[in-house]
Amino acid sequence: MQVGNATYEGPDDLPDVIPVFPLPEALLLPRGQMPLNIFEPRYMAMVDHAMAGNRIIGMVQPLAQPESEDGGEAGELFAVGCAGRITSYAETGDGRYMICLTGISRFRILEEVEPEEGFRRARVTAADFTADFIEDAGSETVDRTHLLDTFRLYLDANHLEADWDSIEKASNETLVNALSMMSPYGMAEKQALLEAPDLKTRSETLIALTEVSLARRSGGAPSQLQ
Repeated sequence: MQVGNATYEGPDDLPDVIPVFPLPEALLLPRGQMPLNIFEPRYMAMVDHAMAGNRIIGMVQPLAQPESEDGGEAGELFAVGCAGRITSYAETGDGRYMICLTGISRFRILEEVEPEEGFRRARVTAADFTADFIEDAGSETVDRTHLLDTFRLYLDANHLEADWDSIEKASNETLVNALSMMSPYGMAEKQALLEAPDLKTRSETLIALTEVSLARRSGGAPSQLQ
């Protein structure tokens, strides 16, 4: 699997220890792209560290929302996150970094290790997620029609539009992961999408979450879940 200028063929290609970025409601998935605006000193140090080495950062959600608005200390973390490679990097001139992470693979945190320059690090393994290194793994099992029908209902209910030409050209994996990453759901729902064992389950989970959301808006019950 090619990510930027690097090739990742399996779990052994992911470093044992990576910096982790705790961010609520942030979902990165394999081959998905996540733009980030970095301004806190500890996370700027994290980016400097990654850029000087393998360019890998692990996105992971905290178990609870931080109490302070600036993120504060995130406390305990969910056990599963997703490693991404910095594939785009720019300095803004006003003390910020604009980066883009491209997802490589999910990982499981084995333990946290000593922080470095204020940012957290963890010993991780991707052994449970070997399929993440195979592009389009399980794409043929996705019910694309049901997914797109539900997405249309969501857009209509929220008076939104989409670039249907691009959507029609997207692979099932790109479609499912992109819609999951941009979905407006909370931490528990985002974690369920992240930890779905395969693409079919992730698609079904996304459809179910969207149908529940639409049913609540209309005051009805989601027929597909009964």
